[in-house]
Amino acid sequence: TIRCFRLGTDEGTLSLFFTVFAISVANLTLLLQYQNRICVFLHKNDDMAAHNELGKEGEDEAVRYLEARGYRICHRNWRAGRKELDVVAEHQGELIVVEVRTRRNQTYGTPEESISEAKIRRIVSSADAYVRKFCIDLPVRFDIISLTGIEKPWKIEHIVNAFYPPIW
Repeated sequence: TIRCFRLGTDEGTLSLFFTVFAISVANLTLLLQYQNRICVFLHKNDDMAAHNELGKEGEDEAVRYLEARGYRICHRNWRAGRKELDVVAEHQGELIVVEVRTRRNQTYGTPEESISEAKIRRIVSSADAYVRKFCIDLPVRFDIISLTGIEKPWKIEHIVNAFYPPIW
């Protein structure tokens, strides 16, 4: 995406430029001045695409891991409005809701440490919506599968009963 912002001489336009510049500094590629106009060219951040691809590969690997252990995958990336579940599976008479976290390394902590209390609440709320939509009468268990690495072989950790639904 390329956007060009023209700057005038009045303070309002100039302050708009600085606001946009401060927000977009990570994506700033080129600042060009031409005949009293300044254009800021922004580019799509390719790191985000790589990040999404790593997450998808991690989810694919997590599903293979679960299937190899006898889990029946019911849904992947199930969505209902803003609610989302990474993997929903059935195993030994339980409905398993799996949050998959993938990281290149553990520089900023382990993948499972990145799951906040707010995220847990969203997962539980999404699982509730899932159970209601499909009229499921099974106990629900919440697991986390964390994957670390950039390619196979991944370091995989499966945390069974990673959390319980909070009371709120």
